[in-house]
Amino acid sequence: MWLGAARRIGLRVVRTPDAYAATDGCGTLAIGTTEALDADDSLAQMIFHELCHSLVEGEESFARPDWGMDNTGPDHDWREHACLRTQYVLTGRHGLRGLFAPTTDFRAFWDALSGDVLADRTDRSVQAAIAALRRADKPPWAPALTEALEATAKIAQSSQPFADAATLWSTIASAPAPHPTGLPAGSAGSCGTCAWRFDQRGASRCRQAQAKVDPAWAGCERYEAALDCQTCGACCRAAYHSVEVARRDPAVKAQPEYIVDRRTYLEIRRNGDRCAALHGGEVAPGSEKQTRFHCVIYEDRPRTCREFTLGSEHCLTARRRVGLSL
Repeated sequence: MWLGAARRIGLRVVRTPDAYAATDGCGTLAIGTTEALDADDSLAQMIFHELCHSLVEGEESFARPDWGMDNTGPDHDWREHACLRTQYVLTGRHGLRGLFAPTTDFRAFWDALSGDVLADRTDRSVQAAIAALRRADKPPWAPALTEALEATAKIAQSSQPFADAATLWSTIASAPAPHPTGLPAGSAGSCGTCAWRFDQRGASRCRQAQAKVDPAWAGCERYEAALDCQTCGACCRAAYHSVEVARRDPAVKAQPEYIVDRRTYLEIRRNGDRCAALHGGEVAPGSEKQTRFHCVIYEDRPRTCREFTLGSEHCLTARRRVGLSL
């Protein structure tokens, strides 16, 4: 199944005693032969892990050896952590976390994962995992990846009652029932405390599911607690290419260095992919956490910015565009 899934996604799998797992950037994924693998490894688990790396690194990584990763560089750890967070969510949908657990030096990180592993949006490995999970629903990974997980779960569920307690087959769990909205089940919060719940005509609705919800329902996989603008900054970043300012807006006189006159309209000056007034969001070398965002002209910000509503549909769109929400 997993050889076929890899082939459908665009990879030819070969076995070699000279590598644990490696890609050549030309469509070949080399997996170690049995003697090169750990006792709990399987070909399926190895292929799945490498596909999760490709999800984290993006489609262009298929053209780079080892997905463009440097196993000794400072970015290696957070990328590996992002891969494992992606694995944790995908396998959790099917009760396969025990069967597909990693066996490398990062096993301790995997074993420490629990609950909502995407909760800390200031962690770059979480942000990369969110981007990976969104890619999983698109070609070239879809539908082959999901179909392989579903097929594996069928075999695993059938085998589990007969499994020896010392084998990985004994770790198979029941796949959680979908959330009442149809989204995957979650492990945190409730619809009533989710940032994407809103009231419309006396009823609670979800901006994620575009459906009515019961506030008492447990949260789905996309649950997010109350949002914090200083850990987000999405509306001031790549979510929008231009923020227009009215000529009579007080910000024009109060903060002229941040205003650009385009003759037919005024707009806030940008610095690369973000508003020039937005500071923060850096990640120090060796760290996986970004610094908090802040607006240096917050008290004088234009009306467009003042009217932007936390938790609104536009807020959700902005967060999705910068990879902070599923």
